Amino acid sequence: MPCIDRLLAAIDASLDAGTEAVVATVVKVRGSAYRRPGARMLIPLVGAPSGTVSGGCLESEVAKKAWWLSEHGPKVVAYSTAADEEDPLDEAALSFGLGCNGTVYVLMERVQQTEGSILLATLRQVRDTGQPAALATVITSDGALPVGSRLAAGQSTWAHPALTACVAQGLADVQRLGKSALRRYRGEWGEVEVFLEYLAPARRLVVFGAGHDAQPLVRMASLLGWKVTVVDGRAHFARQARFPEAEAVICADARAPLAFAERLNGAAVAIMTHSLSQDFHWLRAALASGAAYIGQLGPRDRTERLLADMDEPSLAALDRLHYPMGLDLGGDSPESVALAILAEITAVFNGRQGSPLKGRQQSIHDVEPSVLHADMAAPIHVPSP
Repeated sequence: MPCIDRLLAAIDASLDAGTEAVVATVVKVRGSAYRRPGARMLIPLVGAPSGTVSGGCLESEVAKKAWWLSEHGPKVVAYSTAADEEDPLDEAALSFGLGCNGTVYVLMERVQQTEGSILLATLRQVRDTGQPAALATVITSDGALPVGSRLAAGQSTWAHPALTACVAQGLADVQRLGKSALRRYRGEWGEVEVFLEYLAPARRLVVFGAGHDAQPLVRMASLLGWKVTVVDGRAHFARQARFPEAEAVICADARAPLAFAERLNGAAVAIMTHSLSQDFHWLRAALASGAAYIGQLGPRDRTERLLADMDEPSLAALDRLHYPMGLDLGGDSPESVALAILAEITAVFNGRQGSPLKGRQQSIHDVEPSVLHADMAAPIHVPSP
């Protein structure tokens, strides 16, 4: 189940039971941290928490104090993972002495009912439409707006029209770039720091081929929170019972035009039917689609024979084609092959090479979200902390 789906399911279960819950959201990170801004955890009044805001280091402390910290409204709490008792990054942070030398800022807020919640409305929108969205959350304020105030395009406005317009433009930038950001805005309203969050829909994977080696691939992709479609022309393979984790299992004629091309747009496609005729049909359809990644299982010369027998695909389509698909991890079991395929798809989606982190000279994570000091007259870009 995708991460947003899991969070909403946990929230709905809590609300249906008449129980309040606290949503803890990472809104800012300084230095090193396991999870990035946008990570969420739900702490119900009754029952076990779900989700994570770190690698397991902070969850117990967050769950223990979330209720009294949010008693008087949303509150941002800083947690230090520095080695020393006193965090060099933030003197006000609660120190855990983990040696990671980072500070994680977590917004605690209570969820009591669904109506009027911009957070829940936006999360549901992303889940239901499969389209990305952007959400603005005030995380520090000199009093002009309460911490936890939110703005989403077309869903809300703030009492300060000029600030609303500035933040709306920031949301448009975030959605266009596909990356979250931090911005500070100064004006007649005072100064506020806003977390502009890019909310991505679940990644999608279309697997052509419902053989035994497709089963671990579907299971592992589902574990990652991806939405998976399985397609095969053989009815005895294309059965939901064989792929209970898949969102859809389709038995499709491998000689007919693709009737569900929209499922491929922006998705990863893995072609692994072990049938030359089926692979030819599905590969040709994938190359003509808007798939973001196209992988073909099998030896290089086999795929090149398939390509030679079809009309020459566009160069753009060939740039998206990976064959043999997967990273060079070694291993030949179905599970090992699935791991190699998912690793390559993940690297492609994240713009990475799939190389060992040992050799990476830059930060493991992408550059921290930018901070913009925005005066109405002349915005000034400043580097991240």
